[in-house]
Amino acid sequence: MDPFFHLVEQKLADAERAGTFRGLAGTGRPLDLEDLSTVPAELRASWILLKGAGFVPPELEARKEWLRLQDLLAACADGAERDAMQREEQRALLRYRLLVEQRGSQGLLDYRTELLARCHDRT
Repeated sequence: MDPFFHLVEQKLADAERAGTFRGLAGTGRPLDLEDLSTVPAELRASWILLKGAGFVPPELEARKEWLRLQDLLAACADGAERDAMQREEQRALLRYRLLVEQRGSQGLLDYRTELLARCHDRT
């Protein structure tokens, strides 16, 4: 095993024995973990780090907008408004895909089918 791993485990055990973790906010409650199943494994650590720092890359912001429009589209009953919203949703999808391709984030495009299936399951 990695010596660094043992050092970290030892420091955690020492802190536990010293009571450092007692009385922390959220003690005894389940963790609220975000579902990262649609984010490629190699990008998850950077996703969490950037999100924690309050930074969202443009392609992820574009994806959020695209998903928001899909939700609105699913709830839209007016035919004319629905057509306009569909065009807007398609533009948002195109913007998202272009940003992903420009950044070279091919891993996200590989998950396109899964993302689309997941979004359509909500409708």
